[in-house]
Amino acid sequence: MSQIIENPHGNCSLGGAVSVFSAIRRVIPIYHSGPGCCLQNTAGEPSQGSLRLPYYTQYTALPCTNMLEREVVFGGEEKLGKEIEGALEIYDADAFFVLSGCTSGIIGDDITAVVKTFRDRGEPVYAVEAAGFLGESYLGYEIAMNALLRYIVGPNPAEKESGVVNLFGIVPYHDPYWEGNLEELARLLNKLGLRVNTWFSHEQGIGDIQASARASLNILVHPWLLKDFAGEFEARFGVPSLRFDGAPLGATDSGEFIRAVAERTGRKDLGESVIKEEERYFYRYLETGIGLQSWRRFAVVGESANVIPITRFLANDYSFTPDAAVITDFVFRDEDRRRITERLTRLEGPFKPELFWTGDQWEINEALERFPELSLLIGSTNEGEFAGKHFIKHVIACYPNTERLIYNRSCCGYRGALTFMEDIYSNL
Repeated sequence: MSQIIENPHGNCSLGGAVSVFSAIRRVIPIYHSGPGCCLQNTAGEPSQGSLRLPYYTQYTALPCTNMLEREVVFGGEEKLGKEIEGALEIYDADAFFVLSGCTSGIIGDDITAVVKTFRDRGEPVYAVEAAGFLGESYLGYEIAMNALLRYIVGPNPAEKESGVVNLFGIVPYHDPYWEGNLEELARLLNKLGLRVNTWFSHEQGIGDIQASARASLNILVHPWLLKDFAGEFEARFGVPSLRFDGAPLGATDSGEFIRAVAERTGRKDLGESVIKEEERYFYRYLETGIGLQSWRRFAVVGESANVIPITRFLANDYSFTPDAAVITDFVFRDEDRRRITERLTRLEGPFKPELFWTGDQWEINEALERFPELSLLIGSTNEGEFAGKHFIKHVIACYPNTERLIYNRSCCGYRGALTFMEDIYSNL
């Protein structure tokens, strides 16, 4: 790494990859790493996301080679082979993904060659190079998704299923509301007569990932993730993609989301009907809370996929004034930065937030100090100290979250917007 980051808003790439495989039913990650990597990464994403445990295999029950000095000197490939043998004997699973940590990546253990001996026997074991030094959580998510596309998706069907769509871009466990958000978006898409494959929700597993090649459309709800993934998916299986800059929150952006999907899937009239019905439900509740909350100047700190919808909802649908938007994920393409900037500054009201791009907590605090009239801060647990010091109301909606248990609570769509306003009011 080129610099030290205070209180990072993410994990390493190994942690991001584990969050993906841990969310798939009947899938076992196998660490080829030191014991610290296994414990810290397994705890890092789930425990600091929604405070929940992974589904199928939890924490110290995960297989790990526990590499120590001996393996650093003599190599750990033999030990990895024994670990895989043991995992196949003990665990009842549909797939095993061997993940390299920093130690095995540095000494150059060939996990692909070790795994090949099991693949030649017909065992569902796959190698994934995900050493933590490669990058942060989002890179790990992309590495894992690309591995699933390479090893599991397919074969290419003769015909597509027009009523099936894939929904990607929400990182399991890392996003505190990941499961609730997938459920809310699937609910809206179901109302359009579409069947939704997320790979992760409703106990979806390897069979659902294989069948995703039959979909007619990939829906991506993230401003920059999975560009290569989407391109390869279309090249191999002929499935085009439709991208949104985060999971939509509130009536304005949710209506935009439904209209775009309805148009791409030939359901325009039905889309307008769904929007009308959802807005009637949404505003019926929202109007009963008007006047309970006073006007606020706010800032949002977090990943771009969270900051964009939250800022737009509070500014467009609730008329709060956006002072600042702090993007903590490393957005490295200029075109992505331009699109994120446009979505955050083209708002319906006259006020635009000042944008900051940093994941360092000291720099975040310095940026927030520039807004003395700030009265509402939405971010992660990391921003709690600043909010308390300045007597600012604080709402947790981003990673890391170490203060509240979240099962299937949503922070997107129409119903997620209502619960989000409940959270804000409860903190005021």
